Amino acid sequence: MQCRPAWNAGKTVGTKRPLTQKQIWAVRFFLDREGRLRDRALFDLAIDSKLRGCDLVKIKIGDIVSGADIRTRAIVIQQKTGKPVQFELTVDVRASLLAWLERRGGTVHDYAFPSRIDSAGHLSTRQYARLVDEWVDAAGLRRAEYGTHSLRRTKASMIYKATGNLRAIQILLGHTKIENTVRYLGVDIEDALILAERTEI
Repeated sequence: MQCRPAWNAGKTVGTKRPLTQKQIWAVRFFLDREGRLRDRALFDLAIDSKLRGCDLVKIKIGDIVSGADIRTRAIVIQQKTGKPVQFELTVDVRASLLAWLERRGGTVHDYAFPSRIDSAGHLSTRQYARLVDEWVDAAGLRRAEYGTHSLRRTKASMIYKATGNLRAIQILLGHTKIENTVRYLGVDIEDALILAERTEI
């Protein structure tokens, strides 16, 4: 029998690290310096929305725009669960989205981040993952330790550290079960139970 190497040989498996505030600013500085409006808007939206890559790339202009303004809150249906999840768009993020969409043009039915190959399609999840690798490199981080899920986890981890409110994080991430949120944040079960006991819902 032929001995094949394991699919994960030499790879870091498991949960990808969230970014710190300092690392977020390092990526933003790089994108601004390079004049990459689209990437800055995509990065900012990824952090604020806490969406999975498959949902992020499918965002349409109409999901985040109301009239001439960027919405302060948006809602999308998650591909994985089929359930809606709501997210906030903070002031800086709205500014970077507006700058990108003014350059991008298009209608409310168009994808916010179109494919370069097919203008009617959206950026692929593979291309998004490649962009994240680039951003991570630019911030001087190791690709093996960070990925698209790092961006999904970043704000959730910060909110959790500040509040200890697992239920709020579960809602923000659109998880159906609190156990998934516990696993996702890398909280050990004792921490989770202590926090849950302290959290009145």
